[in-house]
Amino acid sequence: MGIDYGEKRIGIALSDPLLTFAYPFVTLKNDASFLSNLSKIIIEKKIIRVILGLPSERFKSSKELSQKVFKLKSEIETKNKIEVILWDEEYSSVIAKEKVMESVTKKSKRKQKDLLDRHSAAVILQEYLDKK
Repeated sequence: MGIDYGEKRIGIALSDPLLTFAYPFVTLKNDASFLSNLSKIIIEKKIIRVILGLPSERFKSSKELSQKVFKLKSEIETKNKIEVILWDEEYSSVIAKEKVMESVTKKSKRKQKDLLDRHSAAVILQEYLDKK
């Protein structure tokens, strides 16, 4: 499972059973029910590992976001007893935007931010799978 953390929305991506390719799955709201919704997906899809995007710390705002990502990592590991790997997500949004432009024909649908979130999660997960 790949996760692209955002303060409003969190993109989720999954991989095929052979761990070859990643695909966008769903975008969840970053609210009080997020962890329980994520846990349901982890159980239902029999997730064995989570790849969590970590923002580059080159910008001040990214440092604050990174702290939230570290906290989320700990919460996921504690609640689900699953390995969480942090992965540099520096260009994931840019790559995801290109993929959305290529694959989504309707202009109105391309503007949906939740679509970009789950595609960003897929980019993060695919980079991890490619390295393995």
